[in-house]
Amino acid sequence: MAFLGNGNHTAVTEFILLGLTDNPDLQLILFIIILCIYLVTLSGNLSTILLIRISPQLHHPMYFFLSHLASTDIGMSSSVTPNMLVNFLVERSTISYLGCFIQLDSAAFFGIVECYLLAVMAYDRFVAICNPLLYSTKMSTQVCVQLFIGSYTCAFLSASSCTLFFFSSNFCGPNRINHFFCDFTPLVELSCSDVRIPTIITTFYCGTTVVITLLVIGTSYTYILITILKMPSTEGRRKAFSTCTSHLTAVTLYYGTTTFIYVMPKSSYSTDQNKVVSVFYMVLIPMLNPLIYSLKNNEIKGALKRQLGKKIFSER
Repeated sequence: MAFLGNGNHTAVTEFILLGLTDNPDLQLILFIIILCIYLVTLSGNLSTILLIRISPQLHHPMYFFLSHLASTDIGMSSSVTPNMLVNFLVERSTISYLGCFIQLDSAAFFGIVECYLLAVMAYDRFVAICNPLLYSTKMSTQVCVQLFIGSYTCAFLSASSCTLFFFSSNFCGPNRINHFFCDFTPLVELSCSDVRIPTIITTFYCGTTVVITLLVIGTSYTYILITILKMPSTEGRRKAFSTCTSHLTAVTLYYGTTTFIYVMPKSSYSTDQNKVVSVFYMVLIPMLNPLIYSLKNNEIKGALKRQLGKKIFSER
């Protein structure tokens, strides 16, 4: 730590992450489990991106956004998992002041991008099912690029509020973060300066993100449900709904866990529960998303079979 001004306080130059557990045996088990999860996350999402790029039948708006969702999942998991794995193997888990800022901002950025991409994908399903004749116009390449750029721009602006909070805060001890990564709430508790305004700004931006994206998702699926129920054919209803099940599953998992942490009152759950749920949405969900889309989407399964078939025949 460095001395802060002429007072008796010292400025924090590094933080100590208390992690998930201090039991050495359990740390080793968790290291192996989370390493396997991370490797599956990287391979699954990279395979999804590659399959979409090389399969002409997947060159549609839905899969354009799915490939970027896969990229976001890699970014979100990579923002915390490598550092967490290293901390399982060292006696004293520390992260530098700058490293903590990078981790906070990157986790916030990719988490918010995920919200906007899930909302855009819901809108894509709305147009495809409710306005199929106008789909090629409403979801043209230009529109898709605009939605993609808009998602990243909004995420960058929202994540910038975390930058404002971090650099307007003075951390002068203690420096022990009761978490496995530099999350917003534990850092607010460690700040020894008045961070009410930056905290309000950050909360406003993040709250606005959740409200807007959930409103888009909720409205889209309300119209989708009404349209599906009006379809005369049972087979038509089944096919229309089957195109939404994977996205609905991903939305439920992601918003369910983030709501538990950031919306529910802190008194209703413990810090240990917070950590477990954080592992779920920061580490597990990025692994589950490509599995959900590959298992529930017939077009992806068909494209995968065709690519594997080409590879087998080319080797003969």
